[in-house]
Amino acid sequence: MSLEPEQVRETKPNQATRQVMVGDVPMGGGACVVVQSMLNAPANDVEANLAQIRALADAGCEVVRMAIPRRDCLDAFQAVCEASPLPVVADIHFDAAIAIEAARRGAAKLRINPGNIGGWAKTDAVLDAAGEAGIPIRIGVNAGSLDAALAQRDLPLPRKLALSAEEYVQHCEERGFANLVVSAKAHDVMATVETYRLLSRKIPHIPLHIGITEAGTAFQGIIKSACGLGILLEEGIGDTLRISLTDDPVQEIRACWTLLAALGLRRRSPELISCPTCGRCQVNLIGLAKQVEERLAQSSKPIKVAVMGCVVNGPGEAADADIGVACGDGVGIVFSGGKTVRKVAESDIVDALMEEIGRL
Repeated sequence: MSLEPEQVRETKPNQATRQVMVGDVPMGGGACVVVQSMLNAPANDVEANLAQIRALADAGCEVVRMAIPRRDCLDAFQAVCEASPLPVVADIHFDAAIAIEAARRGAAKLRINPGNIGGWAKTDAVLDAAGEAGIPIRIGVNAGSLDAALAQRDLPLPRKLALSAEEYVQHCEERGFANLVVSAKAHDVMATVETYRLLSRKIPHIPLHIGITEAGTAFQGIIKSACGLGILLEEGIGDTLRISLTDDPVQEIRACWTLLAALGLRRRSPELISCPTCGRCQVNLIGLAKQVEERLAQSSKPIKVAVMGCVVNGPGEAADADIGVACGDGVGIVFSGGKTVRKVAESDIVDALMEEIGRL
């Protein structure tokens, strides 16, 4: 069996958007949807941030964002940029001077919210700095930090968010700065979906960073994000995504790749197919599936692996799996492409399955 390192659906989304480069990563213009996360180590701890970046890169992160909350963190930010294997985006609020300096110190992109950066004059100074550095800017609008005048208008939240983003894009482009990415997020799933639908119609040439902000801890956050981002991606909306979780950022990357794989957009690791247990099951299927999942976490093969509890579901319902096992009374039938490969005892199922995967 011959498999590419990564399988990508032929029809890529957002071919109409303008492409920007974040370091060496293309974003928009028909490029694959870019996976990113944000560091949560102390902003002045260079080694802690680099260690986290390496862990994120190993998990499949392609762009990483780092907050710069104070000017005395700029030296650490520069050191991180110089040693990072991934492009580093500078995340700045309230202080335009930090954004300007970050552009000079190696940021691959700036993320600002013009609503809290200090007005048009300071926004323009940031645009000039990004232009001189040749880097893009993400205009990030959030429901909690809208411009005061717009926030008070009697409009639905999605319209307010979209209007805010449109206004800033228009201003930037009128000043000759078009190297832009836009995000407009809320914690409400459907409000976020409607906002991005509006943006995809109003500014169809601008790459969109999609996400559900403040989505919560892993269980709730992954479900909310999968709902909202799944809708958008299936509609062809979104050039890059972050699944925001109150958890280890590595979990965000795993969730992003799982979502992209489920939609058939990108795949970089195995997909586990496993049936729900029932009274026919005569092995510890839950334990077996968890063991296989743990072992597969170390694999980068974009294959389908099935762990089925009985002959009712496997191999019939998992015939399209590249490799799998159908369990019986204390035994497992390992199959590939719907055909039996070998029969093993329950205690040997996981090892046998991994051996066959190694042969693919």
